[in-house]
Amino acid sequence: MSTEIDQGKDYEFKKYKTYALKIDPNQDDKATEIRLCNFSRPHMRAFHCSWWTFFVAFFIWFAIAPLLSEVKISLDISKQDIWTSNICSVAGTIVMRFVLGPLCDKYGARTLMGLVLMGASIPCALIGLVNSAASLAITRFFIGLGGSTFVMCQYWSTSMFSKEIVGTANALVGGWGNLGGGVTQLVMGSVLFPLFKQGMSAEMAWRTVSIVPAVVGFATGFIITRISDDCPKGNFKEMKEHGIMTEVSASASFRDGAMNLNTWLLFIQYGCCFGVELTMNNASASYFKEVFELTTESASAIASIFGWMNLFARGLGGFTSDKLNSRMGLRGRLIAQICFLTVEAIMAAEGSTYGIVPYVDPAATGSISGIVGAGGNSGAVAFGLCFRQLDKISTAFNIMGHRGLLGGEDSVVNKAAWQKTGSATLSVPVEKAFEDDKA
Repeated sequence: MSTEIDQGKDYEFKKYKTYALKIDPNQDDKATEIRLCNFSRPHMRAFHCSWWTFFVAFFIWFAIAPLLSEVKISLDISKQDIWTSNICSVAGTIVMRFVLGPLCDKYGARTLMGLVLMGASIPCALIGLVNSAASLAITRFFIGLGGSTFVMCQYWSTSMFSKEIVGTANALVGGWGNLGGGVTQLVMGSVLFPLFKQGMSAEMAWRTVSIVPAVVGFATGFIITRISDDCPKGNFKEMKEHGIMTEVSASASFRDGAMNLNTWLLFIQYGCCFGVELTMNNASASYFKEVFELTTESASAIASIFGWMNLFARGLGGFTSDKLNSRMGLRGRLIAQICFLTVEAIMAAEGSTYGIVPYVDPAATGSISGIVGAGGNSGAVAFGLCFRQLDKISTAFNIMGHRGLLGGEDSVVNKAAWQKTGSATLSVPVEKAFEDDKA
C-alpha cells in the first residue's frame, strides 16, 4: 500500500489529477521541464508568481535608492547618513532570511511570500514622512524586510521543479526578480519622479512617488496567495490534513541546516556575489549623479543597465550548472560555481549557488536557502560600510572587486570633456621616442 502511494496512484490525495508539464512521480510530481509561456497551475503558475513577487519586492526595496541625492538635499544630511540608510536597508532582511527559511519548511512559501510583501509595502508608502537621517534609516530598515522574499522565491521553485532542472528554475526566478533592481532605477528615477515633478516641487515628488510601488506591492501580495499553490500536490495545510505530509519542526530544520558546514561556505560565496549586486543598486545612481554631474533622471537610467543584466545572466548561471550536472553530477555544479566566482561573473554565480543549495540537505532546503540568502545581505552590509567609512569611493569599489567598472580614473582630457571645464576635443596622442632612439 505505501509503495503504491509513493508512486502517485490515483487514490493518493492530489489537488490536480493532471498536469500541463511532464512530471517525475518519484520526486513528488515535480516538473521535469520549464515552459515559460505557460501559466497553468501548479508548476508554471508558481514559477511566474515566484519571480514576479520577488521583482515587486525589489520595486519596493529600492524605490527610494535612485532618489537619494534629492533626499540628501531636502534633509540636509551627509554622505555617511545616506550610507547608513543604505546599510539599514540591506541589514533588515538578514535576520528575516534566517527566520523565514525554516518557516518555509513548515508552512510553505506562498502564504509567507504574500504576508511579507504586504507588510513591506506599508513602510514604503510612509517613506515620504521622514524628516531626519534617523527616520530615513529606520524606515528603510523596515522596507528592507521585503528583501527576505528571496527565500520564499527560491524555496517555491525548488518545490515545483525536479533536481535535473532546479538550477535553471531557481536562477530564472531569482534573476528575473533581481531584474526589479534595474527596472526600479529606471521607473522611479527616470519615469515616475519627473512625472510627479510636473505638478509639484522636487521634494514633494520624492516624498509621494513611493506610494506607487507600495500599492503595487500590497496588491501583489494579496493576489498571489489566492491564485497559486505551495507545491505540485497542493497546499501544505491540505496535504497535512490528508496525511501525506508530516508536520515539520522549524527549529529542527534550522538546526540541521546551520550545522552543515557547506551551508556556511555557500553563505560566504553568496555574500561575494549578491552582496555586490545589492551594493551596486544602492550606489550607482548617486555615483553617476555626483561624479559625472548628471540629472537624477539620467543617472537613474544609466544605473538601471546593471540590473537589466539579470534578464539573462543569473539564468545563464543556473542553466550552466544544470548542464554540467547532467554530465558530471554535483562535481559539475561545483566547477560552474568556482569558474563564475573566479571571473567575477556575479549574477551567474548567484544562479549557480542556488543550483547547489537543494543538494546540501533536501529535508532542510528552506533553512539552507534562508541562511545562504542572508549571506548576500551580510556581504552588502560589509561593502556598504566600506563606502560609508572610506574617503575615496574608488577605494570602496576596489575592495568590492569592481574598480574596472566604476572606480577607475579618467584621463585629464576625458574629465574636461564630460565636466565641460575645457576643450571637448580629444587630441591625437604624440608618439614618444624611446631613450635608445635619442641616442
